[in-house]
Amino acid sequence: MSAVAGRLKVEEMVVQYRSERGLVRAVDGVSLEVVAGQALGLVGESGSGKSSLALALMRLLPANVARFHGRLYLDGQEVMALDEADFRRRVRWRQVAMVFQGALEAFNPVIKVGRQVVEPLLQNGPLAPKEAEARARQRLVELGLSPDVYDRYPHELSGGMKQRALIAMALIMDPPVLILDEPTSALDVSVQAQIMNVLKGLMAARGLAVLFITHDIALASDLCDTLGVMYAGELSERGPADEVLSSPQHPYAELLLASIPRLRAGTPPRFIPGAPPDLAHPPSGCRFHPRCPYAFDPCPTRVPPPFIVGKGHYARCWLRENYPSPSGRG
Repeated sequence: MSAVAGRLKVEEMVVQYRSERGLVRAVDGVSLEVVAGQALGLVGESGSGKSSLALALMRLLPANVARFHGRLYLDGQEVMALDEADFRRRVRWRQVAMVFQGALEAFNPVIKVGRQVVEPLLQNGPLAPKEAEARARQRLVELGLSPDVYDRYPHELSGGMKQRALIAMALIMDPPVLILDEPTSALDVSVQAQIMNVLKGLMAARGLAVLFITHDIALASDLCDTLGVMYAGELSERGPADEVLSSPQHPYAELLLASIPRLRAGTPPRFIPGAPPDLAHPPSGCRFHPRCPYAFDPCPTRVPPPFIVGKGHYARCWLRENYPSPSGRG
C-alpha cells in the first residue's frame, strides 16, 4: 500500500434530532483534528454523541435530523458546503471512509463477500470490473485474508475475518482518512488484538489519519496518539493520550478512568454518580455539573469554554480557569 496524505479538521460541528421530547442536541459544537499517520480516539458513555459525530462527518445522518452544520476540512479544503452529489462523488469513500458500528451484520448474507467489498469501486471508480476485482483481492490480502475470501459468503467467515473484510471495503478507494466506530466491540479479546495490530500496520504503511470511536479506553490507549472525551454531546477534554490517561483535567474524564478495573490497583473502581442527561433538555451551564463532585458556583449557570491546560490539551471545566485540578494537580 502506498502512503497518502490526510488531514481531517472539524470545527463547531452541531447535530440535532427531532423527537417527541423536542430537539435532541446529540453533537454540540465539537471541534477536533486528526492528521496523517496518527489516530484520535473518542471515548465516552453510550449516548454521548460519538456515533452521531461520525455519521455527520460522512453526511449519512437519519431522516429525523433537524439541525446539522459545522465546517469539515480535508487537507485544508472545506467540503461541508458541497451539495450531496458532489460530496458523494468527491469525498465519501474517496477521501473519508467509515467502518460502521455493528458492522459484522452489515454484509448481505446472500451475496459473496468480494462482490460487496468491490461495490464502492464499481460504483465510484474508473476501473474496469476485472481491474476492480484484482484490487479488491489485493486489499483482502493486505488485511491478512486469503484471496479466496473474495468468493466466499459472509456466513463462511469468522467475526475477525468479517471485520478485516469490512476494513478492506472501507479502503477500496484508497481514502486518506478512516473512521472506525466501535470496530472491535463484537470480537473476543484475542481477535481484538489482531485487528488493532492490523490498524497499526495500516497507519504505518499508508499514513492513514484515523478517527477511532470506542467505549473501551484500553483499546484507545493502545492505538491513539490523541484522546477526546465526549460527554452529553460535547468534547469535554482533548489532549495527548498519555496526558489524558495519566493526568485527566476534566472531572468526567477523571471519573471515567477511575471506573476502570485494574489488576494491581489498591482501591476498587469508582462509579460515576447519577445518569447522563436528557439531551432534549440538557442542564444549564456545565452539562456534567449535576454529577460532578467538584461543582461550585459558576458550574450550574455558565458554560465553560475550552481552557488550555497544556500543549494541544484542553478541558471544558471551570476548575481549569483559576482553580487547581480536582486531584490537586497544578
